[in-house]
Amino acid sequence: MTKERRKFMNKKHPSAWDPAIMLLNILVSVIGSIIGLELIARLGISTNTSIIGALFAIIIARIPLKIFQKYKDINTQNLVQTAMSGATFAASNGIFLSIGIPYLLGRHDLVIPMMVGASLAVIIDATILYKVFDTEMFPAKEAWAPGIAAAEAMLAVAEKGKNSVILMIGMVGGIVGKIFGIPTDILGVGWIGNMWALGAFGVGLLISEYTPKFFNIKLGDYYVPHGVMIGAGFVALIQMILILQKKSKKEKEAAAAEAATGKVEKKEFTRSLKSMKFSLAEGFGAYILVSIVMAIMCGFSADMSAGMFVWWIIFAALSAIISELIVGISAMHSGWFPAFATAFIFLILGMLFGFPPAQLAILVGFTSATGPAFADMAYDLKSGYIVRGNGEDVPFEMEGRRQQYIAKMVSAVIAILVVLFTYKAYFEKGMLAPVDAVYVATIDAGTNMAVAKNLIIWAIPGALLQAIGGSGRQLGVLFATGLLIASPMAGITVLVGLLIRYIVVKKYGDLGQSKLYILGAGFITGAALYSFFSSTMNLGKKLNK
Repeated sequence: MTKERRKFMNKKHPSAWDPAIMLLNILVSVIGSIIGLELIARLGISTNTSIIGALFAIIIARIPLKIFQKYKDINTQNLVQTAMSGATFAASNGIFLSIGIPYLLGRHDLVIPMMVGASLAVIIDATILYKVFDTEMFPAKEAWAPGIAAAEAMLAVAEKGKNSVILMIGMVGGIVGKIFGIPTDILGVGWIGNMWALGAFGVGLLISEYTPKFFNIKLGDYYVPHGVMIGAGFVALIQMILILQKKSKKEKEAAAAEAATGKVEKKEFTRSLKSMKFSLAEGFGAYILVSIVMAIMCGFSADMSAGMFVWWIIFAALSAIISELIVGISAMHSGWFPAFATAFIFLILGMLFGFPPAQLAILVGFTSATGPAFADMAYDLKSGYIVRGNGEDVPFEMEGRRQQYIAKMVSAVIAILVVLFTYKAYFEKGMLAPVDAVYVATIDAGTNMAVAKNLIIWAIPGALLQAIGGSGRQLGVLFATGLLIASPMAGITVLVGLLIRYIVVKKYGDLGQSKLYILGAGFITGAALYSFFSSTMNLGKKLNK
């Protein structure tokens, strides 16, 4: 670590409860919530405002008044970007999208119960990630690419060194590429993430994009991507369980050795797998409780048998926690997460189990609320991990992480309040998230055994690919993620990015990789800035019509 970066650690971490920081966090949370709602309701998209939050804090810090000097601290800026991105995702993907499903189904009486469930899901989701971040399953050292981009943007302003020039070049490249329709964010991810996982992701993207063009076959019509994800996700869960059991034994042996010798070895992760097992069990228990609350508020016991009622509660909780784990794996390696697609998979499974329409609407709304907050929290903790010195000072790292969690919870509360006071105005104008119509149309259409057959058939190659790649490479999950995402040129772009990375690393070694890391972060930052401002400009045009 450079001396310049170490200076960010040599002091007490700023508190999220500090009045000046809290005030700005509330302000950016309100702004982020409104941006999230406007974009998803009017344009059908959501955007990562993490970098925007950081830039907002950086700009305010440049105001030559004493009251604003506190925001010059890069750790304070990290808290601000954490709050803004958290509010954006919580309001749009987490809550607004979910409550639109029962509304569009014609069950307006279920909107408030759905809002309660989705709001609690967002909080539980982020809490679970906070407790399992930097474990064997979700290491802090993994890519989490948007988090790297936000961190490098803040560090570039703070350090003003050679890396800031490389980052700026990357940002320009990211913006220019986006202007010409090239997904430069995924190019940047290709220089940062796991090469095996990204290779599988790229192949999945290629197949998804070109199969309809060359063979006139839409994979979604045959539930191919969904089946592959079910198979890969099932094997991934087994791999997670095996890791938990295997590593728990190692931790016990290490603890016994430390007790015998008195020598304490430096741990690879800041959280143990024993702690992770407890946190996941805690999270599942919380989801069970929320499912019970929603079921009671919705009056589901009158519509189903006792056995089906209990199974719905268990299945809703299972769907929530499995969905967030799959989304987390995808986000960790690729920087993208198929939240809509994973929720859709559990909707299809719920239909095959025979749940009625209202129960399906709440199920898919609840599931879609989990995942985005999990990935978003991980991105922000990754950015904090970098600016705090990559875990070199563990107490400082853990304190910083705790302050980020507080900032995230404050932003979630603000997002809930913003949605609560504005959703009626949107719904009365017919402004809902477009994916809500897809969910409702699927519920109305129903399903049959042919769908189940296709899911089972295509689950087999997904399971095999995941088993072959192992838990470290996540080939099956990332391949399925690529199949589920429709993004022009993304497949070619990620594979070209990996080829460039291979050539550079082979010729220049670790030095070349370190420069690609910064350049990739720049590309992601530039692409994010372009996407945000182009989206808001399009929003402005739509508002003026």
